[in-house]
Amino acid sequence: MKFILMMHMKNDAASQSEGIMTWPPEDIQAHIQFMIGLNRKLKDAGELVSAEGLSWPSEAVIVRAAKDGQPVTDGIFPESKEFLIGYWIIDVETAGRAHAVAAEASSAPGKCGVPLNMPIEVRQIMDCPPEFLP
Repeated sequence: MKFILMMHMKNDAASQSEGIMTWPPEDIQAHIQFMIGLNRKLKDAGELVSAEGLSWPSEAVIVRAAKDGQPVTDGIFPESKEFLIGYWIIDVETAGRAHAVAAEASSAPGKCGVPLNMPIEVRQIMDCPPEFLP
């Protein structure tokens, strides 16, 4: 079963003023090493499909097709309450395992090594019903 684990960040003044870019370099390094270690552990277990950190929302746009098929962009949306900062796609046996991986990711060290306990949204990736396969 595949799941996407999504790491969100609040888009408010407090979160921005206390965010990772304000941490001491050694705390940033510890956080990055934790994430590298988690990804390595998932890869070694054959559970990691993909994991990526994303750019800041100031670089995001929403694209729609115009009537002529050409791209139309819209954005930036500073009024959003949260934004997606990174994700993992994992392939595990059970939802419980996906939840355990999410809890481990949530415990990543933050400033002064204190666990962030950040919320990680877990959603199963839908399989196509066999009747719709070519």
